Amino acid sequence: MNAPSANRRRAYWLKTLHEWHWVSAALCLIGMVLFSVTGFTLNHAGSIEAKPKVSSLTGAIDDALRARLMRQLPSVKANKGKAELPQELQAWVQQQWAIDTAGREAEWSDDEIYLSLPRPGGDAWLRLSVADCEIEYERTDRGWLSYFNDLHKGRNTGAAWSWFIDLFAAAALIFSVTGLFILKMHAGNRPFTWPVVGMGLVLPVLLALMSIH
Repeated sequence: MNAPSANRRRAYWLKTLHEWHWVSAALCLIGMVLFSVTGFTLNHAGSIEAKPKVSSLTGAIDDALRARLMRQLPSVKANKGKAELPQELQAWVQQQWAIDTAGREAEWSDDEIYLSLPRPGGDAWLRLSVADCEIEYERTDRGWLSYFNDLHKGRNTGAAWSWFIDLFAAAALIFSVTGLFILKMHAGNRPFTWPVVGMGLVLPVLLALMSIH
């Protein structure tokens, strides 16, 4: 291949790599900042104090709703004791306390119905005593730092956030791979390129072998 053709080919691939590189960088920029900051806070979680705030609500359902629950209980127990709350109870909780329980399975027993409501940055639960119709809700809030840490881990974040993490990971991988090829194409004029890249590989391997047991 003659020199002009080789130069045109190199210019084409360099331009293509730069386009993929900056587009993937733009897509994962905010996510990279979020995951970098929360990676630091998670690494120092023991040194960063969190002060959970606990709030609770109590109430009571009427006898008619309790009777409907009791009629549904045998079929739920036949299904390993797990099922969503009935629509009437979901509507009551939504109307009284603005809590959305749709799509979540509760644990049913002869004495109570218990629904766990975990979320990023805290936890919550809902308990209904079948015997006396009393219903109780408790919510624990561990603050914004815990919220973002849970986003980093994908803890109780739902399907949409899980998809975002997958897309972010793909964009970050494209960003890294295209960056590596751009480094390769410029390495001839930058003699420290491969020693620095090698250091980025060797340093974590050495730390893992020597200091992690």
